[in-house]
Amino acid sequence: MTGTLTAGRIAGGLGMLVLGALTGAAGWLVVDLWFPGGLLLALLALFGLFLGGRIALGTGLGVGGGVIGWFLAYVMLGVPRPEGDFLLSSSGIGMYAYLLGGTVVAVMCATVSLPADRPVSASRPVK
Repeated sequence: MTGTLTAGRIAGGLGMLVLGALTGAAGWLVVDLWFPGGLLLALLALFGLFLGGRIALGTGLGVGGGVIGWFLAYVMLGVPRPEGDFLLSSSGIGMYAYLLGGTVVAVMCATVSLPADRPVSASRPVK
């Protein structure tokens, strides 16, 4: 499964973009409501989304759609409105931990080496 672009992979990437935006918005709400446990729950949801995209699309680019959607949701919810207030509260260390933790999870999932990524050698017996 190398990186050839097909209609299925493009549709999968766009689907991951939408899922990333939904997961990012839900994670923002959960982190803001229940700080210590909510942060862990949001990061676990991001891990599942990014790793699922990696496995489903077969390349590290499968993580990219989810990351872009998550980051766009994060930025759009954190921008102040014209009235001067925020749509959701962005105070405290939780939002920074969510941003840093999500970035670390995304890099981990994009660079992980899966068994399906390695070539199978017929010259070596299986143990």
